[in-house]
Amino acid sequence: MSEYFDVLEHRDVEVREQALFAVLPEALKTAVARAPAIAEQLQGVNVGDISNRNALANLPVIRKSELLERQLARRNGANKADVAAQNEIERVFGGFSTIGWGQALRVFASPGPIYEPESARADYWRFGRALFAAGFRKGMLVYNCFSYHFTPAGSMFETGAHAIGCTVFPGGIGQTEMQVQTILDLKPDGYTGTPSFLRLILEKADAMGVTLPSIKRALFSGEAFPPSLQKWFADRGIEGFQAYGTADLGLIAYETEARDGLVVAEDIILEIVRPGTTEPLPDGEVGEVVVTTLNPDYPLVRFGTGDLSAIAPGTSACGRTNKRIKGWLGRADQTTKVRGMFVHPKQVDVIARRFPQLGRARLVVAGAVGNDQMKLVVEVASADASDELKQSLVGVVREVTKLRAEIVFAEPGTLPNDGKIIDDVRSYE
Repeated sequence: MSEYFDVLEHRDVEVREQALFAVLPEALKTAVARAPAIAEQLQGVNVGDISNRNALANLPVIRKSELLERQLARRNGANKADVAAQNEIERVFGGFSTIGWGQALRVFASPGPIYEPESARADYWRFGRALFAAGFRKGMLVYNCFSYHFTPAGSMFETGAHAIGCTVFPGGIGQTEMQVQTILDLKPDGYTGTPSFLRLILEKADAMGVTLPSIKRALFSGEAFPPSLQKWFADRGIEGFQAYGTADLGLIAYETEARDGLVVAEDIILEIVRPGTTEPLPDGEVGEVVVTTLNPDYPLVRFGTGDLSAIAPGTSACGRTNKRIKGWLGRADQTTKVRGMFVHPKQVDVIARRFPQLGRARLVVAGAVGNDQMKLVVEVASADASDELKQSLVGVVREVTKLRAEIVFAEPGTLPNDGKIIDDVRSYE
């Protein structure tokens, strides 16, 4: 599978970067003019100046919880002064969509509910290149077992398959015995869906005493796909790959035959940001995946996914030159409640920034129910690890969080690079 979906995948790294930031200012200008929520997010910003990553890093991050809050506020009429002038599309989508009924082919609902539009543009969710990298080609039959109702997963993979010239059977979920019979009849070339559901289908086939040899490839999403599961499918003659995307952004990154991380999709700008902040992290550091999309129908600027990952070094052995991420490494929203008070990752960052001599910082919450114990572990060189610094930290923690914490010094480089800012290790038994 040494071919490419298009020439964008193997263009020069600098050419890609220049191309993305050449179109970003105009994309932002259009978004501000047509999407009230983006206009509010970028209020006071000269979008014509957002022409590089440093400038982009100065913009606020909008996280999924904030998108939901804005949609709910519009639907519930929280801003009553605006209700009379508010159009139906802003009411439903919270001011993030630039298209309305008729222009949108479909509208989907993710948990929350968060509503997302899908326009008539071909391969709207941009999953075509992920399918191509997984070995799907024109003229194949794709057996799609993602859900077709409420959430957009089914449509994501169907429109991507159509973009590369495949026919799709909408298998959906459930009814494993019927799935087995249909696969026997149709003999599809490949499967799209969760790995757990394909495994259920194959195990049902075993129980029925039949084999399903036509499926040679699969593109999975929505669940972890560890090497052990990759081997399980490979032993059955199925080469499985994974794709990472969200209902808000579409495709974010995808696996290739190199098996060296997930290649970032074209036409998005991906950053790794320190959890709870807007600060981009250096390559290799674990943080929150933040994406700016150039989708003119549903523009999202510095959208915090809440997922943790890190940029992998170098470029992929498959020849694709875009950045790679290390895959899904957990959730960035580590907010927890201690002694009745919410503590946020951003507060830990605020504390650490007061002391330039500190490296990484981690708040460890331990104890049993009703006996919370809070400990702030900070990396600091031995020469700076004084009692005076410890007492100063105790005071700042209390000022910022309204809670007391024990301070523990650690040698620089000893805290894990896993993006964890708050580690809740309490026993709930």
